[in-house]
Amino acid sequence: MLKAAGVAAGATALGVTAAPSTSAASTAGYAHPGLLHTRADLDRMAAKVKAGAAPYTAGYARLTANGRAQSGWTPRPQATVYRGSGSPENYALLYKDLAAAYQNGLRYHVGGDTAHADTAVAILNAWSGTLTSLAGSADRFLAAGLYGYQAANAAELVRDRPDFERERFQKMLRTVFSPLSESFLVSHNGAVITNYWTNWDLTAMACVLATGIFCDDSAKVEQAVEYFRHGAGLGSVKNAIPVVHEDGLAEWLEAGRDQGHALLGVGLMGTVCEMAWNQGIDLYGYDDSRFLKGAQYVAKWCMGGKVAYTANTRRKGAVNGWSGSETASAAAGVDPAMTRPIWAMIANHYTKRRGLSAPYLTQIAAKAAPEGGGGDYGPNSGGYDQLGFGTLAFTRDRVTVASGGSAAPSASASASASATASEPSGTPSVRAGGDKNGRSRDLAATGSTEVVGWTAATGITALAGGLLLLRRRNRGSAGS
Repeated sequence: MLKAAGVAAGATALGVTAAPSTSAASTAGYAHPGLLHTRADLDRMAAKVKAGAAPYTAGYARLTANGRAQSGWTPRPQATVYRGSGSPENYALLYKDLAAAYQNGLRYHVGGDTAHADTAVAILNAWSGTLTSLAGSADRFLAAGLYGYQAANAAELVRDRPDFERERFQKMLRTVFSPLSESFLVSHNGAVITNYWTNWDLTAMACVLATGIFCDDSAKVEQAVEYFRHGAGLGSVKNAIPVVHEDGLAEWLEAGRDQGHALLGVGLMGTVCEMAWNQGIDLYGYDDSRFLKGAQYVAKWCMGGKVAYTANTRRKGAVNGWSGSETASAAAGVDPAMTRPIWAMIANHYTKRRGLSAPYLTQIAAKAAPEGGGGDYGPNSGGYDQLGFGTLAFTRDRVTVASGGSAAPSASASASASATASEPSGTPSVRAGGDKNGRSRDLAATGSTEVVGWTAATGITALAGGLLLLRRRNRGSAGS
């Protein structure tokens, strides 16, 4: 049985700090607003900007300068959104509208102009009244994951506005976005479990978790939390970060692919951890803060630092269909100028909330500041994968913790819930197709078929992340 996160709040009131909880809130309800931003977060942003405090003012200036953050943005909703080769792609309409809804909602809370709230509501109502399906190649799963979590976060900022069609929006999340993400975490589009790179699982987890919180659906929250901790695919924390070194850094699996997708994965894992934290669930600290070690590794690597990388071979292909493999032997090359608005959230959690040392995160967050959002990092979809504006949203004062205590997440509404993730309901059956050579036409359109199962090239078979970790630590202590 998952323990109640509400214990943390009660213990704090008594002057002690409860151990971080890994529970999900019950059907009694979740804290709202409580996805990427709590009420305290929004109040802090507004107060700091009003006081002219740095770096909040610089972060707010980036928000107000963004073209999508202007009131009066006109939405272009579609009945079906297509993403992927072989389809009439129109998904840019969705991600640009969601960026506009989120940015206007955030601007409303910080600046107080209701015209921005009205704009956000109009955009979200237009889509919930029109969208009925997501289609395309395997990339439709990316669309569901990325735009599902973004839609929920944008809606959370205006969930209590009287003109917002909340029930209709919840229905859209439950019937259009979340079913694809739930299905992906269970069947991976008919592919072998490791066919898809880390970020694919993380998009799905982000969508299911955000939908669960926004819709007060504990079964969805539990599915996402349990997958993060114990999932079989490459997005669960021990598979995404398979090797921990004694210097406190841990290898990010997708660093063997390329820098852009590694940044995407780190940003998505941070998003999942932040949303969970705001509901009293500590995934940031799970497994001895494994994510901190992986994020530090990526930050060092992205700044041009030398990092270790354990060679590995991953199986790929369709279940009972074509198959292949690919070996990643070293961390890919990087462009130190490449950045995404992901670092402020992660750095502030570990250094300000938790009081931990994270020098690489601190350096790269300072380098990336002030962070922008969708539209500030190029015109293509990759520039919209994170909602952004972390300098404004996540800069925080250092938390002072009583001697012997530790910072813990808390949520205003939480209780006990079952520890076993329920099977997703209403999930469509998704099967991979094949061409005349037996290759799947549908497994992945953006290089996703290039991943899979994995075996360390050093001869260590990694059937589980813990096995490789144990062997690696033994090698490290032997001086290798």
